[in-house]
Amino acid sequence: MGKVRSALEIALEKSERIGTLSEEEKARIKDEEQIRGTLADFYQGRITSDELWKRLKESNPSLIRTAQVNLVDSLGPGSADMEFQMRKQGILAIETLKKQPNTSVIEMCLYSIEGLQKEYEKMKGSAVEELRKHIEQNPQLRMVPVKTGDGRTMQVAVSVDDAVKAKVADLLSEHEEHYINEFHALVEELRKAVQ
Repeated sequence: MGKVRSALEIALEKSERIGTLSEEEKARIKDEEQIRGTLADFYQGRITSDELWKRLKESNPSLIRTAQVNLVDSLGPGSADMEFQMRKQGILAIETLKKQPNTSVIEMCLYSIEGLQKEYEKMKGSAVEELRKHIEQNPQLRMVPVKTGDGRTMQVAVSVDDAVKAKVADLLSEHEEHYINEFHALVEELRKAVQ
């Protein structure tokens, strides 16, 4: 396995070919690399939101925003609750480092995202349970088409669990598209609030 090079090393290598980097550019690249390392430690659970705050408190305001936007961009529609809570705490911790924090708006955006996630998970659970009951009461819904070796198609009965798995994807696909669009709209609203 080859040696992993830092952003600074890559930038310095490029500068040798193009020209030289100014001291300001070198310092900015070094600061950005430090922010990425700090965020990597945070994402991997090696530091808490309090330690993140301590590491970033002396940073340049533009780097603080960069770190916060990176945290916002790391929110995903399928994030586990624990992962979401960790990122939420990090976003709020960084917000307190700003000269003019926008904490109430950011909290409202985060709570909206959290509420949407919980609502979607609840809807998914109840939809699966309702589908399961419907399939248990209606055995012909357990029939699925299967191709035979000679090219014919025949109907085969599967277990309730398999029938639920086969039908739940269709049931949730339209709901999921709406959820993902709404999730991304809320994240974009949050992104604007942190900048």
